[in-house]
Amino acid sequence: MRKIFLSAALALGFTAVVVAQKKGDVEFGFNVGYNNSTISNSDVSADSAIGFNVGGSVDYYFSDRWSIKGKLIYDQKGWDNGFIEDSAGFSYVTDFNINYVTVPVMANWHFGSKRNWFLEFGPYMGFLLNAEDVRFGTDVTDGFSSTDFGLALGIGVKIPVSDKLKLFFEYEGQGGVSDIFKVNEFSRVTNSRSSLNIGLNFLLK
Repeated sequence: MRKIFLSAALALGFTAVVVAQKKGDVEFGFNVGYNNSTISNSDVSADSAIGFNVGGSVDYYFSDRWSIKGKLIYDQKGWDNGFIEDSAGFSYVTDFNINYVTVPVMANWHFGSKRNWFLEFGPYMGFLLNAEDVRFGTDVTDGFSSTDFGLALGIGVKIPVSDKLKLFFEYEGQGGVSDIFKVNEFSRVTNSRSSLNIGLNFLLK
């Protein structure tokens, strides 16, 4: 799927005619996306889980090449083939769904002859909404940290629809650096999430 996305973005990027933004311009964006997430630590590798994200963004331009973008994202994360224990100490295989509101603040570098490509990078903070095991439907929110901190990196292309409206395609990755559990006696467990997004940008003038 990533290869299909990149091929389509390349084809659209080379054929599009885009007027580069300038200092002081502001773009508002809305997107939906496909999430692939898991957890990482030094002892155990977990299977990936599938989810989605819905987000909005504000992008302020310092020049035709640089801008800063703030995002607000409803983010489904988690992992598959984990374990949960009952009150008697028996373990069961289950999947975990963890939902966050994620707030990245990212520097954007716009490149290409028409500045229609962008590379974005920066920190993010995730705020836990809820967590659930899938097998029994147990609410396990209390076992997770209320925040998740990490780094985000993305690349994408904007395709003009009109002078003030652009369609965009984006691949974005997030790597956590903080432990997702409140209490953890073993090695640190962090979130990892990649997404393929599609959305619209509106230029405010």
